[in-house]
Amino acid sequence: MTSRFSRIAGSLISAGVLAFSVLSTAATAADVIKIGVTPVPHADIVKLIKPALEKEGVELKAVEFNDYIQPNAALADGDLDANFFQTIPYLEEMSRQNGYKFAILTSVHLEPMAVYSDKYKSVKDLPEGARIAVPSDPTNEGRALKVLESAGVIKLKKGATLLATVKDIVENPKKVTFYELEPAQLPRVLPDVAAAVINANYALQAGLNPAKDSIAVEPKSSPFANVVVVRKGEETKPAFAKLKKAINAPEVRTFIEKTYKGGVIPTF
Repeated sequence: MTSRFSRIAGSLISAGVLAFSVLSTAATAADVIKIGVTPVPHADIVKLIKPALEKEGVELKAVEFNDYIQPNAALADGDLDANFFQTIPYLEEMSRQNGYKFAILTSVHLEPMAVYSDKYKSVKDLPEGARIAVPSDPTNEGRALKVLESAGVIKLKKGATLLATVKDIVENPKKVTFYELEPAQLPRVLPDVAAAVINANYALQAGLNPAKDSIAVEPKSSPFANVVVVRKGEETKPAFAKLKKAINAPEVRTFIEKTYKGGVIPTF
């Protein structure tokens, strides 16, 4: 009788331990955030905040991408819980094109787009017929053209939006030509062109700082803040509230300012 009771009690205890284990595993899984990032500065910032989130019971797993298409597709497919690589205008355009149902969790920083050249010290030195490389993707090409317009290289038609293309150029006094490339490829072609308009994350990755190494830089009034994005309806999850707090912490601001020295600007 006692032996039978012991076996029953043992079985109940084992079942309880198993149930507790399953529940604990589920709770742990619920506090894992898989976030898609591009290398610089996004991956650096995510690495910085990882210990703070661990103290809050959240494991932050970074997945690095080297393009601007896959991070949104992976988030929409459920392969990621969040991503951190894109600007608000780019997010809006990609959502319009692809039907993404995303929400902005928080704004983190601005990466000034800038014009770089291995050959010339100023945009005024660009010769007639100069070849300029620009991003080929929506909003980034329009953004690059607006940088060139603000530098006096070209003039866009009245009312041109951030979706402007080279077809929207109405004045081109130096008759410059344009070479459209994937953004990640732009630093590599600098030796082959007169100048290139490069997103700051790829410029920084190539050792270029927009504040020090460019021949023209985007105005500070730029609307292109980089944001953390999640699926719509999930932005109120407790783990995401912890992520937002960690990525907008004073130590992150200090890190950005000291590390990138004007190449990246905090927006919080």
